[in-house]
Amino acid sequence: MLDSCKLPLYNGLGRQLGFPLINYPERRCVMKKFALVLVTLMVVAAIGFVGCAGTPRAAGPVAEPFEVDLSLLPMVRNEAPFTQRWDDLLIRFPEFPGVDFTQFGRVTIRANAFDADGNLMDPGDDIMMVTLIYDPEGDIRGPDMGPGPNTPLKQFNVHGPSGNVHTYRGSIMRLTRTPGAILFQNSSPMARYIEVTEITFHNR
Repeated sequence: MLDSCKLPLYNGLGRQLGFPLINYPERRCVMKKFALVLVTLMVVAAIGFVGCAGTPRAAGPVAEPFEVDLSLLPMVRNEAPFTQRWDDLLIRFPEFPGVDFTQFGRVTIRANAFDADGNLMDPGDDIMMVTLIYDPEGDIRGPDMGPGPNTPLKQFNVHGPSGNVHTYRGSIMRLTRTPGAILFQNSSPMARYIEVTEITFHNR
């Protein structure tokens, strides 16, 4: 006995679709083949979806940290002692061929402060600050707080508990071109000398 899917119904549909009339055994074979093809296509589609979803998106190249060679700087410490608060230690950068500074989003800057007798001062807030400068012939101080058009970074409390520019992760910045200089200033009148120990641009 035929199943509920009657042969006349199939043949009627076949006429409408222009298929030749077939008997029940042939119909069953065709339906099995059709089901097998359908299952195969579903499996292939599922594998493709999982493969695409499981494949990580290719990440762009990550810039390697760039540590400034301090031996190339004209100075790393002021020769004459500071005589008042906010005295300047302006250090001009040399050319850095092949370095695209716009690819860096952070900077770590470390320095030591010394008193009038040349003794190393303990780290703390309100001892020294630092400013990155694009053009050393322009405004080298910038706004009282935060970055300015010529000063993309200004950080207080270098090596103090409230500062972060001296940490491994450093301070966030956004450079649109190569900086031309860096300015250190003594926040404390007790700090008479500042000596730079590290300047590293990175994305850590």
